[in-house]
Amino acid sequence: MPTIEVNYKDLCSLIGKKLGRRELEEALMYVKGEIEAWDKKSGLIKIEIADTNRPDFWSAEGIAREIKRQLGLGRDNTPRIKQSGVQVIVDKNLAKIRPLTVCAVIRGLSITDSVLSQMIQLQEKVCETFGSKRREVAIGVYDLQRISPPIYYKAYAPTELEFIPLDFDKKLTLKQILAQHPKGKEYGYLLEKADKYPVFIDSSGEVLSMPPIINSDYTGKVTKKTKDLFIECSGFNFKFLLPALNVICMALVDRGGKLESVEIHLPERNKKRRIITPDFSEKSILFDFEYVNKRSGLNLSREEIKQLLEKAGYSVKGRKVFYPAYRQDIMHPADIVEDVIISYGYNKIEPELINFGFKGGITPINKFASSVANIMIGLGAQEVMNYTLTSKETLLKKMLVSMDVVEIENPVSKNWCVFRTWLLPGLLDFLSKNTNKEYPQQIFEIGEVVVRDDSAETRTRNPVRLGYCLAAKDATFTNAKQALEFLFDTLGVVYTLNKTDHPSFIKGRCGRVNVKGEKVAYIGEINPEVLENFKLEMPVVGFELNLTELYKALFEKEKK
Repeated sequence: MPTIEVNYKDLCSLIGKKLGRRELEEALMYVKGEIEAWDKKSGLIKIEIADTNRPDFWSAEGIAREIKRQLGLGRDNTPRIKQSGVQVIVDKNLAKIRPLTVCAVIRGLSITDSVLSQMIQLQEKVCETFGSKRREVAIGVYDLQRISPPIYYKAYAPTELEFIPLDFDKKLTLKQILAQHPKGKEYGYLLEKADKYPVFIDSSGEVLSMPPIINSDYTGKVTKKTKDLFIECSGFNFKFLLPALNVICMALVDRGGKLESVEIHLPERNKKRRIITPDFSEKSILFDFEYVNKRSGLNLSREEIKQLLEKAGYSVKGRKVFYPAYRQDIMHPADIVEDVIISYGYNKIEPELINFGFKGGITPINKFASSVANIMIGLGAQEVMNYTLTSKETLLKKMLVSMDVVEIENPVSKNWCVFRTWLLPGLLDFLSKNTNKEYPQQIFEIGEVVVRDDSAETRTRNPVRLGYCLAAKDATFTNAKQALEFLFDTLGVVYTLNKTDHPSFIKGRCGRVNVKGEKVAYIGEINPEVLENFKLEMPVVGFELNLTELYKALFEKEKK
């Protein structure tokens, strides 16, 4: 959950009203925000935002915009966009590197310390969270007065071009930037497979940036003297780029900046495709007003719902509900119902006890899984918990496998676009984030996975799995087998182990575990190519055990 820092006086100024601490705490509920810390001396407030799907809330401007509307202090209007006359020409050689960009111009901005800090913070939060650590969205903000349009977005060989990167005092080649600059070291992996690197450069040969790594120190340094800005977002999908650009632009418009469009020429086979950005056209969705009452338990009239929607930034025309272009989180009418309830006030809703016709309890498989967890802890393994949603890259590509998966229809991010079908990828990802910790590292996870099953009512099943990994310099197949035997001996399970092949494991060092005729697990040494994909330097061994199938084999077959 993003935590942002705002200045109290600046926030109140944007809202148009001075709010006391209690008033502010109540008002922050409109953005699912909570005060984490408040330094009265400096006036800085740290606010944790619980909504990871609303990047428009990740700045003082966005928070103030929502509070201002909800308190009836004003409405945000669709920005008026003039033509800037600035053109960006995109090189066809970027097709497989980082092919797309959207851009905008902001003029007449009065940049204060608060404006500068919020702009930098919003840029970083959008890139890191919504932009999947710059993979999907990298944002560059530049001093337009130092740029000579048209601007070119081109591909250059690693040593073909050099410029002074931000916060450096000497020129470096593109290759040297990846090796020497802190941002190059941090984000260089995003370009590691590219034979050429993306660069924004103007018509006079002045480099703007090397996305998604770093701006130049000349054009990419924004100060209080800067009045006009050029903004670009680069990536692979307009679905992420356009909302990101709109969020940044809207925040700067709230600060008094005048928004202007940029003409972008994209290569498309043997011709150019021309687009104009930003696009602040309202989005819409068909909406059944009675659906609000069905989902919320309230008894609101159409007019009351309309008023609550307007407080939340919507407009209503017939059966259509319109919402701002900087919002990308509306995927279902339920999302609109949530905003209606937020405007209404969760604290105003009287809770009702649900009269169930049955008693709750722990399911047999969960009791079994709990026993297994205690055994694994007794083995000395540390339990971890990963998300059920993951990425195709982690689940499939890095693991060298291909399988049928259940995907999210309109994912907010590629990092969370599919349901996991097994646990080992998540465990390896966990190990990759802890390479600076002491070895050996022994971890396990117990949880549900989502498997396609067209015969089921939901066309999916959710078996419970156990995943186990040991990372150590001397880890071998024997270590994984010893861990499995410890578990099975404690449970009183008799098993057989047959040699098999699996792309994620080393050939010849992988086995299939059978219990009472049921194939319940894979076990083995992780393939070095998989380890390299996760940037793991230690050998890793492990197994994945289907606890649901094991439980059936042990107990349900016995009953029959």
